[in-house]
Amino acid sequence: MSQLGFYFNGQRCTGCKTCELACKDYKELGTEIAYRHIYEYTGGSWTQSGELWNEDVFSYYISGACNHCDKPACLANCPQGAIFKEEDTGIVQIDVEKCIACGTCVTSCPYGAPRVDTQKNHSVKCNLCSERVAENQAPICVESCPLRALEYGDIEELRSKYGDEAAIAPLPDPSQTDPNLVITQVKQAKKSGDTSGMVANEHEVA
Repeated sequence: MSQLGFYFNGQRCTGCKTCELACKDYKELGTEIAYRHIYEYTGGSWTQSGELWNEDVFSYYISGACNHCDKPACLANCPQGAIFKEEDTGIVQIDVEKCIACGTCVTSCPYGAPRVDTQKNHSVKCNLCSERVAENQAPICVESCPLRALEYGDIEELRSKYGDEAAIAPLPDPSQTDPNLVITQVKQAKKSGDTSGMVANEHEVA
């Protein structure tokens, strides 16, 4: 099986949200649901020492979606068995015929990827644009990024090319679900679990 995943280059991302909006448009999502979110993580302060001022201010963006984890918490906790991993791609999918919209997947996922669509009466989330991938096309978020900050592909190839870092605030510790995600961080990036910063656009990504 080839496990597919995402690569995100934080050194290129400007927080423009083109990936998020392209996804919403392609998937015909309403105003209340987004499959990809742009987190703005910021913190730090200024301190005065005599006539000098010193600062440790930081701010950076993370573009995140479903990471099609090796140990998906949504799959493990779904009471209906409505979530599964594709054998040939490792993409985590939702069987909408089995889903009862109970929201267990929503509360289980530390990345907040699944959402309950009350109009469709079942859970929804990023499926890595599996219909596009099947036709050798990139996911719409990857294709739309004007800064080329996103890539997708075989996760082992991505890790071989970019490393295996995925522990960055405000994302959770990757040991929880083993996400198929690789991140190139900015210099001021903080590790998962950091409490020195905050998500500046919390209401937007909630």
